[in-house]
Amino acid sequence: MPKFFVPRENISEDIIHINGGDVQHIRKVLRLGINDSLHLCDGQGKNYDAVIEKFLDNEIICRILSEEKADTEAEIEVTLFQGLPKASKMDYIIQKTTELGIVKIVPCIMSRCVVKIDNEKDALKKQQRWQKIAEEAAKQSGRGIIPRVEMPVEFDEAISRLKQADICFAPYECEEENRLKTVLLKKDKVKSVSFIIGPEGGFDLKEIEKLKENSVDTVTLGKRILRTETAGEAVLSMVMYELGDINR
Repeated sequence: MPKFFVPRENISEDIIHINGGDVQHIRKVLRLGINDSLHLCDGQGKNYDAVIEKFLDNEIICRILSEEKADTEAEIEVTLFQGLPKASKMDYIIQKTTELGIVKIVPCIMSRCVVKIDNEKDALKKQQRWQKIAEEAAKQSGRGIIPRVEMPVEFDEAISRLKQADICFAPYECEEENRLKTVLLKKDKVKSVSFIIGPEGGFDLKEIEKLKENSVDTVTLGKRILRTETAGEAVLSMVMYELGDINR
């Protein structure tokens, strides 16, 4: 059954209003009609089974048949702080981490980032595009929420926010002793995890010093060095296996 996200304000007691680009997709691509079924989600963890009642020029009105809490979300909230990579790598990172259960992605401006953001208008344009990618990936993978892709932040702000999670860490190729599993299992009843991935050139030594000064653990991922676009999804898979819902 086709699934679409609708804003929470478009949902009343027994009616859902669909608007925007999904209207044409439902009408022209899927060619659905009156009384056809749709699977809808408010992007905040609640799913609805509904049927189409009426087509308007730029809107579809649906009647709710049933609602339930989405069962595709882990109890743990994971945030990825991602050093800005080149070209389409950010698109890939957003897609794959969304499929694996990320809740929030925060792009980070770091010392070795090649990509430059010229102004706030440029940053907003990128953020809106990335958010759309997250929405499409959430729709494809059956998520109950749409992960939030935030505006790019400077490294110092990233550290400050990174520390707000129950567990925070930074995979680092020069770390030899501190293992990810050890860090993940050092606390009980973990509800939130944050980690930061460097850009193509990795972390600058001054950035590693700042992380350690702020009690952010550096961890080894083994003897092989992962690309920036591989590291986020690999780490998230490990987190979800140890603390999330992959092995439940």
